[in-house]
Amino acid sequence: MRRTLSRRKLLAVTAGTVGATAGCQAPVSGFGGGDVDFDRPESSETLVGPYEQTLLTDVSQFRGSLENWGYYPNETVPDSVEIDWRIPEHNTGDHSAAKASAVPLTDDAIVFPGDTGYVTALSSDGDVLWEQETDMVGRGVHGTPVVAEGTVFIGAYDGILYAFDAKSGTKQWETKLGGSIGGSPTYDGNAVYIAVEYADPEGSIFAVDPGSGDVLWEDEKGRPTDHPHSTPAIDPEAGMMALGSNDGMLYGWEYPSLEFKWTFETEPQNETDGEIKEPILAYDGAAFFGSWDRNIYRVDLESGTEEWSFETGSLSMVGPAVDPTRDEIYAGSHDGYLYALDAQTGKERWRFETDRPLTGCPTVCQNRIVFGSKDQTLYALETETGEEVWHVDHDGVVTSTPLVLDGAIYYAERAPNPEAGDADGGAYKLVESK
Repeated sequence: MRRTLSRRKLLAVTAGTVGATAGCQAPVSGFGGGDVDFDRPESSETLVGPYEQTLLTDVSQFRGSLENWGYYPNETVPDSVEIDWRIPEHNTGDHSAAKASAVPLTDDAIVFPGDTGYVTALSSDGDVLWEQETDMVGRGVHGTPVVAEGTVFIGAYDGILYAFDAKSGTKQWETKLGGSIGGSPTYDGNAVYIAVEYADPEGSIFAVDPGSGDVLWEDEKGRPTDHPHSTPAIDPEAGMMALGSNDGMLYGWEYPSLEFKWTFETEPQNETDGEIKEPILAYDGAAFFGSWDRNIYRVDLESGTEEWSFETGSLSMVGPAVDPTRDEIYAGSHDGYLYALDAQTGKERWRFETDRPLTGCPTVCQNRIVFGSKDQTLYALETETGEEVWHVDHDGVVTSTPLVLDGAIYYAERAPNPEAGDADGGAYKLVESK
């Protein structure tokens, strides 16, 4: 059995838990009181009128931008698809969380983690360029890497944040931060931000130096509490960072000072709790997210107050996406529906029904949305109408967030029945049908 550390014990032994190439300094209790200064990142592209997502040059990360829009207007989804390649036994565990999502490594390669604990760099032809190990005895990797500064950053369920050389896969450093890491990192050009879980259960959020693995900042009060699986959203325009947690709270910090500002509490009902597990979406001065209290929320980033909520038929743990040209939010639920909601009012514009819960995030491209369902299917829909364009059936459930890149689609299924010995959950590349 793996030994897990409480937050109290972890902080007492931090100096001895960093990889050989990384020193570790005492966490700074806030940038205002420490010797680390962060600059606001500059957007490399303004996409739509008054709305802007912060895309950093030569950086790949989960949901694309600091704000986690999941919006790729320059990518197109084909009218019909076929399987170009499938890599077996990529995602083999029985844990049903969303996982095994890829990001671009170069113009002609991707990096693809799996719950096996491997992080694999693949060419567009499916050839393995390099492979590295993380947590090989637990739940492996559930988050999605950041690729920046020639480095791949990823956290794993062993509580370690890893840095691998993007070209060779050589480990540059590793920093033990907590009992486990279930979410994805966010990189703003200065630091890697990551939510961390402890065994108690407790939690925290860290800013880590990308070059050394040194801890630059940790929330001084150990926020968020409980087990945070969420991925933080940073909105430089609003001057805020937001993160959700299993305690049913959304937490807000001023950015870039990282002074804590507010919490927003969900409203558990019908014998469910209010856990917030998914990546937070920051858009139009607000945070959008789903909760296990069966609601999708819009919360003002400045004040932390609710602006609207939309009730679904079951719990929601899908990280929402946005199309700013339509001012429309796309979020899913365990009720099996993907919903299109007016970003200003929360009014439903359309819904698309699948046969099982949705847990992976939707990917919004030029006029089309791609997403997976636990009904063992990957779907493509018309963004305007919600009508199906095509679907692909699988043996395993599809909880991976699809990566659409140069007309191809990369994603993974979870193994169909690991408890019965079936551990073949594949990684896929789809291309336009010939």
